[in-house]
Amino acid sequence: MLNLQPKNFKIILWDMDGTLLDFYPAERYAITTTMAEFGLPSCTDNMVSRYSKINEQYWKRMELGEITKEQVLLGRFETFFKEEGLVDFTDFASFNARYQENLGARVFFHDKAYEIAAALKGKVLQYAVTNGTTTAQTLKLKNSGLDKIFDAVFISDKIGAQKPSQGFCDYVKAHIPAVPREEILIIGDSLTSDMATGNKLGVKCCWFNPDHKPVPTDGSVQLDYIISSLIEIEKFI
Repeated sequence: MLNLQPKNFKIILWDMDGTLLDFYPAERYAITTTMAEFGLPSCTDNMVSRYSKINEQYWKRMELGEITKEQVLLGRFETFFKEEGLVDFTDFASFNARYQENLGARVFFHDKAYEIAAALKGKVLQYAVTNGTTTAQTLKLKNSGLDKIFDAVFISDKIGAQKPSQGFCDYVKAHIPAVPREEILIIGDSLTSDMATGNKLGVKCCWFNPDHKPVPTDGSVQLDYIISSLIEIEKFI
């Protein structure tokens, strides 16, 4: 068990996919398994990579307010199947429903994510803030054991608003204790989702950047901490 003794924060808002959980192996399992279950051609590594890029583009567009979540969930598969030449398949709703179940079936942690969250339990309040679907995220929470650690979970599907919308931020603010904003920390991998949410909430922002992506210099986002490994949070919490 890690010995973490928080001094600077009373509340931590955790992103799930891409932060606590390594999303890509779960995504690989979900797309390959679901395609097999629907009798579609075997999903090769190259196909997985192409799907992953399409999926990421759709979620980014949603975070920017360009499309709805429903358009993300169905449109990504419509685009993927069309580009792969699988034009005869059109039951995207059924495919997505099963995909969500498979997405939550396998859990892969980043770094020592579980140990870190477990070590902080009872020392700070910990909340999940996620744009994932209720089906997938509920399964991930159960299968990861994080449901026993978090003090509450804020899933955009249940709230009816997505990160980083004002509606999502207002909901979170109304459902966490009223502590000074400088005592609240959000940790996430997405600048346009997690860090933008933190900026709207006016809390401290920790960008989890394991791929060492360039740090924005245009002033579009305010970052207080940048880490490439989750264990680095012990330096400042």
